[in-house]
Amino acid sequence: MDIADIQIRRLGADEAEKFRDIRLESLRCNPEAFGSSFAAESVKPASWFADRLSTSFVLGAFRTAVLLGIAALVIQQGDKRAHKGLLVGMYVRPDARRAGVGRRLVEAIVALARDRVELIQLSVVKENEAARRLYAGQGFLEYGIELHALKQNGRYYDEILMAKDLALNQE
Repeated sequence: MDIADIQIRRLGADEAEKFRDIRLESLRCNPEAFGSSFAAESVKPASWFADRLSTSFVLGAFRTAVLLGIAALVIQQGDKRAHKGLLVGMYVRPDARRAGVGRRLVEAIVALARDRVELIQLSVVKENEAARRLYAGQGFLEYGIELHALKQNGRYYDEILMAKDLALNQE
């Protein structure tokens, strides 16, 4: 896969079905990595996914018309938290991994965030070394761990908390 052929852009509400398909795939294939579940979201109507697309910044990585990956920026609410954004819902389809798609999505989220927030935070399952390396390579620093952050099929997963201070990281 040639990374130059990958287009990163914001998903529109009219792409709710594509978003729903990849979101459900992510929850089915990597249930330990997300706070939500396939069971909870698979029963939601397309309008629920369209609403998510219109109320947050969801970016998609496309090769022609094929959606290969997604990531979202959610800006926190309230006067005291509006300077922070969360990188959430990051997922790249298995056949597009290790080709730079994830890196391009993170770069695009950071670029999008620069005009909107001062700090981007995220959490990543401790065992997901590839994702941790990706985020660290983009300037995210580990600042803590949430023990037993998620529980899937009777097993607990710890999450590493990471952040990128956009005021300090002008790269």
